[in-house]
Amino acid sequence: MQVTILAIESSCDDTSAAVIQDSKIRSNIVANQEVHKEYGGVVPELASRAHQQHIIPVVDKALKVAGVRPEELTAIACTRGPGLLGSLLVGVSFAKAMALALNIPLIDVHHMKAHILAHFIEPPVPSFPFLCLTVSGGHTQLVRVDAPLQMTVLGETLDDAVGEAFDKTAKLLGLPYPGGPLIDRYAKEGNPHAFTFPMPQVEGLHFSFSGLKTSILNFLQKHTRADKHFVEKHLPDICASVQHTFVQVLLQKLEQAVVQTGITEVAIAGGVSANSALRAALQQKAEQAGWRVFIPAMQYCTDNAAMIAMAAHFQYLEGDFASLQMHATARWSIS
Repeated sequence: MQVTILAIESSCDDTSAAVIQDSKIRSNIVANQEVHKEYGGVVPELASRAHQQHIIPVVDKALKVAGVRPEELTAIACTRGPGLLGSLLVGVSFAKAMALALNIPLIDVHHMKAHILAHFIEPPVPSFPFLCLTVSGGHTQLVRVDAPLQMTVLGETLDDAVGEAFDKTAKLLGLPYPGGPLIDRYAKEGNPHAFTFPMPQVEGLHFSFSGLKTSILNFLQKHTRADKHFVEKHLPDICASVQHTFVQVLLQKLEQAVVQTGITEVAIAGGVSANSALRAALQQKAEQAGWRVFIPAMQYCTDNAAMIAMAAHFQYLEGDFASLQMHATARWSIS
């Protein structure tokens, strides 16, 4: 019997729905929220309200694009966490109601595990075990993946996530939200070695970006006191130098993880995996060190329901279903 799952993602500010049949994605619809730009970041209350407006049209379109009727669905999946609680509640409540109405199983998916399993949407796919660097606005983690449902966090950020550090740096530079992609864009025109920032010294495989963020703030304050047009004159070089430092922090820890585990199958996932400098540096490192590297397609880097659907596919095969008493959770560890 063909397994057809409708998946819903609503962990932050994108409302998304996707349909997967067996292991093939048949639709992946995403509604973005423009309302947050004027506030310089995601406003949780506005995000949850926008999810309420978007979820029915998005689910309807996902089903129509896939050519699937609700009564043909085998299960309903949703992101349970981690994320913004109000946003998660919209997706979880909708999924519960639909699963109850259709009398089919409910599957609760871990958002960060889904980012990792997005690598199985399209070939080539990594072999187990592999290491995955998950990088987003809310998370920076090094994860050992031994099976689709067997993951262990080897290291994570002790403070800011790298995506958050990108956005906060962009704000210091006077760039609009979301600033991470803008830093990437300006960096392509700059010299990554124009300015030097200190590398964080953190034991083990953990990360820290708060000190680096402070050093960038001090650097900008020092130079703008001497020349109020400093940022305007040197924006590409500043962006390139900051981005280079962030990428080196990530690669340094990833290389350390490869040495410690002996695993040379390496993947990246999460919104920051769309960063062009990180993708290029990882490819270069792979060629030098003999790693086998996996980088997701751009449409599967940022939050989307296709990755939730793929995770749900693996959970369905294992009979890993949720109770209708399941609740959304803002914090949820991988292991």
